[in-house]
Amino acid sequence: MIDKRVDGAAAAVADIPDGAAVMIGGFGEAGSPIELIHALIDQGASRLTVISNNTGSGEVGLAALLKAGRVAKVICSFPRTANSTVFPELYRAGAVELELVPQGTLAERIRAGGAGIPAFYTPTAVGTPLAEGKEHRSFGGREHVLERGIRADFALIKGRIADTHGNVLYHRTARNFAPPMATAAEVTIVQVGAVVSAGAIDPEAVVTPGIFVDRVVHVPQPLQESELVAAGARYP
Repeated sequence: MIDKRVDGAAAAVADIPDGAAVMIGGFGEAGSPIELIHALIDQGASRLTVISNNTGSGEVGLAALLKAGRVAKVICSFPRTANSTVFPELYRAGAVELELVPQGTLAERIRAGGAGIPAFYTPTAVGTPLAEGKEHRSFGGREHVLERGIRADFALIKGRIADTHGNVLYHRTARNFAPPMATAAEVTIVQVGAVVSAGAIDPEAVVTPGIFVDRVVHVPQPLQESELVAAGARYP
């Protein structure tokens, strides 16, 4: 088996090219891989398509990636939250494209992408602007809209612990989008607070199997987005 540990976040994201589609885990602060995102800012890739639940807070993490002008398009469910000011300003200025997706539909599109399902029908968004231009079909007398599965070139996610083979455990609800994203990317990079030897994790407890993980980065004391935002921090 391959030892998937990588020496630092910078090395882990070094080959992400301009124009890449990047899934970024997190539900607000919970599960947001800030160190990997900051390393991507330092790396310099641009014209990225970001698939995430939201667009970040303050001027750190995902919001900082947007602020740096590296993102051409965002596919998300919550483009604006309490502390998100960067994306709304960029969107109003026409500097970034938005594909708005209902949260459950976003999760299922990612899951479908990872499962090799090209598309599926859902009643969600029928009769709204989000369904315009999409194929419709009736099932059981109820109208449904066709949504396509999503895959990405890279996924950046955050776990609690991983072994050297890339088997991952998460901290409660901080897992959120990470498990399906890991299956739907060509290259999955996970940052974790602890790395243990192969066999140290009970196989029955593994949430994301190592077969879906390509690189493991040890970040023993990860930054907390809420603390950074409260302190008025900016990156870089």
